Amino acid sequence: MYIHIVLQFFIFIISYKITTFHGESKEKKEKSLHIYLLNLIFAVLKYPFMKDVVLITGATSGIGRATAELLSQKGYRVYGTARHIQAQPEGYTLLTMDVRDTASVAQAVERIIALEKRIDVLINNAGVGITGAIEETPIEALENAFQTNVFGAIRVIQAVLPHMRTQQKGKVINITSVAAYMGLPFRGGYSASKGALQLLSESLRMETEQFGICFCTLAPGDVATDIASRRFHTPALEGSPYKQYAEALPLMNADVDNGLPAQDLAQAIYSLLQKEHPKVHYIKGKALERLSVFLKKILPSKCFERLLKRHYRL
Repeated sequence: MYIHIVLQFFIFIISYKITTFHGESKEKKEKSLHIYLLNLIFAVLKYPFMKDVVLITGATSGIGRATAELLSQKGYRVYGTARHIQAQPEGYTLLTMDVRDTASVAQAVERIIALEKRIDVLINNAGVGITGAIEETPIEALENAFQTNVFGAIRVIQAVLPHMRTQQKGKVINITSVAAYMGLPFRGGYSASKGALQLLSESLRMETEQFGICFCTLAPGDVATDIASRRFHTPALEGSPYKQYAEALPLMNADVDNGLPAQDLAQAIYSLLQKEHPKVHYIKGKALERLSVFLKKILPSKCFERLLKRHYRL
C-alpha cells in the first residue's frame, strides 16, 4: 500500500511538471496540488484501518462458514466459495467455485481482483472426507478426494500467488487434519490427501517467503460439522474380509458428532491471522487428539501402531 502511495506521488510530480511545461495557470496548478495532497493524506490515514481481503474456499458450512462469519464480523473483506450457492449471506460474499476445475478457480479469483485489486489471505478449507478399506474403496473415490483436498488447494494457490507476489504480501492457511499426522485405518485416503497438503505447505512456505508470503497449516481434530454425511463411505459389504470397518464406521461418525464446534476453529484461524510470524503447523483438537500427535513423535513406530489398532479393533 505504501509503495502504491509513493508511486502515486511520483506520478503527480511528473504530471505537475508536464502541466508547468504547457503553461497552465498558477491558480489551477495550486488547486490540483491541494486536491492531490488531500487525497494522499486520506489514503495514508485510511491505511491502518483497512482490513485484509480474505478468500475462503468451502464457505457454506462447517469451518469455512464459521470462519467467514467471524472474520466478516471483525471487519475483514471476506469472499467465500462453494460449488452451489443457494443464497447470499449477510456480511460476506459467496462466489461459485469448484476447486477441481481450473477455469472455475481462475474465474472466482479474477472476480475478487476486479473488485478489490488484491487478495491478502487465502484459507484453503474446501475438502471432502472418505472412509473405507483401501482394497475396497473405488479408485474414482480416492481420485476425487485427492482432486479436492490436494490438487484443488494447489489450483487455488496457483491462481492467488501471482497477485500476492505483486503485492509482496500474503498469508495462506491450509486446513489439514490431525489425520495428516498418521495413517488411520479405514481412513487412509483422507490421511494421505491431508498429509500431502501438509508437506506441500512446508515446501511452499520456503519457496514463497522471499516474496513476503507466509504459509502455515491448521490441523483440526474431529469437528462437529456435517462432513460425516457428505463424505464418501465405501459400502460395508456383507462377507467383507474387513469386518472391523463396519464396526468402526459408527464410531467414526460419533467422533465427528462429539467434535469441537466449528466456531472454535474459526477463532483459531482468526488468532493465526494476528500472528506476524506464525509457525509452520498448528493443531486444534481435543486433548486425546493432540496427545496422539505427540505420541506419534516420541513412541517407537510399532508401539504407536498397536495403539491405533486397538482403537480400531484390529
